[in-house]
Amino acid sequence: MNMNNNSNNNNSNSADMQSHCVEVHPVVPPPHRSSLQKLGAKLKETFFPDDPLRQFKGQPIKKKWILGAQYVFPILQWAPQYSLKLFKSDVVSGLTIASLAIPQGISYAKLANLPPIVGLYSSFVPPLVYAVFGSSRDLAVGPVSIASLILGSMLRQEVSPTKDPLLFLQLAFTSTFFAGFFQASLGFLRLGFLIDFLSKAILIGFMAGAAIIVSLQQLKSLLGITHFTPQMGLIPVLSSVFHNTKEWSWQTILMGFCFLVLLLLARHVSFKRPKLFWVSAGAPLASVILSTLIVFAFKAHHHGISVIGKLQEGLNPPSWNMLLFHGAHLGLVIKTGFVTGIISLTEGIAVGRTFAALKDYRVDGNKEMMAIGLMNMVGSATSCYVTTGAFSRSAVNHNAGAKTAVSNIVMSVTVMVTLLFLMPLFQYTPNLVLGAIIVTAVVGLIDIPAAFNIWKTDKFDFLVMLCAFLGVLFISVQEGLAIAVGISIFKILLQITRPRTVVLGSIPGSDIYRNVHHYKQAVGVPGFLILSIEAPINFANSMYLNERILRWIEEYEEEVDVKKHLSIQYVILDLSAVSTIDTTGVILIRDLRKAVEKKGIEASKTEKFSLSSQSSSCLVLVNPLGEVLEKLQRAEETRDFAKPENLYLTVGEAVASLSSSMKSQPPTMHDEEAQTNPRQN
Repeated sequence: MNMNNNSNNNNSNSADMQSHCVEVHPVVPPPHRSSLQKLGAKLKETFFPDDPLRQFKGQPIKKKWILGAQYVFPILQWAPQYSLKLFKSDVVSGLTIASLAIPQGISYAKLANLPPIVGLYSSFVPPLVYAVFGSSRDLAVGPVSIASLILGSMLRQEVSPTKDPLLFLQLAFTSTFFAGFFQASLGFLRLGFLIDFLSKAILIGFMAGAAIIVSLQQLKSLLGITHFTPQMGLIPVLSSVFHNTKEWSWQTILMGFCFLVLLLLARHVSFKRPKLFWVSAGAPLASVILSTLIVFAFKAHHHGISVIGKLQEGLNPPSWNMLLFHGAHLGLVIKTGFVTGIISLTEGIAVGRTFAALKDYRVDGNKEMMAIGLMNMVGSATSCYVTTGAFSRSAVNHNAGAKTAVSNIVMSVTVMVTLLFLMPLFQYTPNLVLGAIIVTAVVGLIDIPAAFNIWKTDKFDFLVMLCAFLGVLFISVQEGLAIAVGISIFKILLQITRPRTVVLGSIPGSDIYRNVHHYKQAVGVPGFLILSIEAPINFANSMYLNERILRWIEEYEEEVDVKKHLSIQYVILDLSAVSTIDTTGVILIRDLRKAVEKKGIEASKTEKFSLSSQSSSCLVLVNPLGEVLEKLQRAEETRDFAKPENLYLTVGEAVASLSSSMKSQPPTMHDEEAQTNPRQN
């Protein structure tokens, strides 16, 4: 107890020094702005945080037209400075990603339960559109595994791709249109912050679960099974595999295993030696060529090896007449378009920003959303399904030395040549090699180090990631994603409705105040309860804050009764972290003021001398920010409270000023007892 007396004496001495040395600065209200100005500023920060119009300020009319054209068509920014040297680099990278895009396009189309030729169509038109409207130099556009999986699985819930292939194709194109419409709308309305609800934890768990499901789905091709479950869950897929062991083909298993090992080995080599990126980039096309030659030479398609079959030659046929904007399946295509659009948009922007950071240039998120959305809308009218920027192809594009979006144009031209002249060569391509290509591509989506890092950093985020992973594995792709998003929203609501409030104490020898549970050297100041609210105050958390602050006061009083210390003279609320407050929050401040005054009056009845000479309010606010101070001054409930004597700029100034006023007060019963019975303390 002597140590407590010493600390109290130190605090008292510290308060004495502060009262003489610290200058009290007034809390100044923010400059006056009209309601319209405030609304405009808030809307600007919400929808235009990058201030896209700042480049037009002070420019002549002609320059503004040029800047406007460059903003809408980013190709106009770099095309005038394009050179032969850049073209050489883009040709190499374009041909390299084309060697990867052709087999992946065919494979991912089958993953979406679409004709293989649609995958090549989707690697021809969308890259051309993106090259004109996109702002990334490294993004390689085309079909991706996750979007293909979601599209195929969601549409297959109502329509069979084998029994009604034409309707299924129509629904796929219509879903692609809605995906593009949602994507472009988010960019045009500048609502890109909505995709931030897909946190990194969600994406890591979702991608890993989807990668496993996608890989297991390829067992149909790698084992030669003809009757396979259309469901996407782990248990139905494994049950289908082991209930159809009679359909397993040893020729398919042997050949598929060999090509799978070859592709995984090529991926491992490129991973260990990044300069050998061309090994993994060219391995899929090399595998397609080699496997096709083997099947053709040994007539393997007559011995249990299933092949793609004859593919249609020619460029993309128009498909705008196949879009269905009415009928019984309209709800399905809207829902499918929304889910696939959000997932592919998130992947495309994340990939674009990743490689932009590596090359130190900026990718405009809203431009990317409009570019990806527009290319999907155009693609839906030209026999394409959902496309975005694929990580594997973009990584190859980056490593191959791509300088501009011309690499996408080169890739598109290469695919065009393939569609016009090389389609008969794929007739004998075995399905097993397409399955092996898909497995190799999605293996990279399982990021164990990132999952381990999330576990170390945030256990709740790890729970979200685990829910996404298990939901995709055991329920379905879309339900697993919905569960993870729901848990993330619950986390946000929990943070809003249960904000942190901490007790602050003084760091000896300074005017710094910190959380007493964090800084062990921080000690409380006798007569003061100093609290910090670390979140905006609104209707969702006002009741909790009221109960929590009153509980802090009760706990302080219980400690006073036990240790016979000076009772609460002032409750100081540090509002430095409170960015906004609403009407309910203003009422909270009023109720707290009344509660503190009431407790002060009740306490004074038990003291030998009353506290009538003290300030009219025992509740003091520290550093209320502009919007908070304005609302406190305007509200009837707190207008008289928001006066200079109740507001301080820092906790140190508040304690120093109020301590000096406390010295002028007559001694209390507790003070006299402490002086006459020092041993009891």
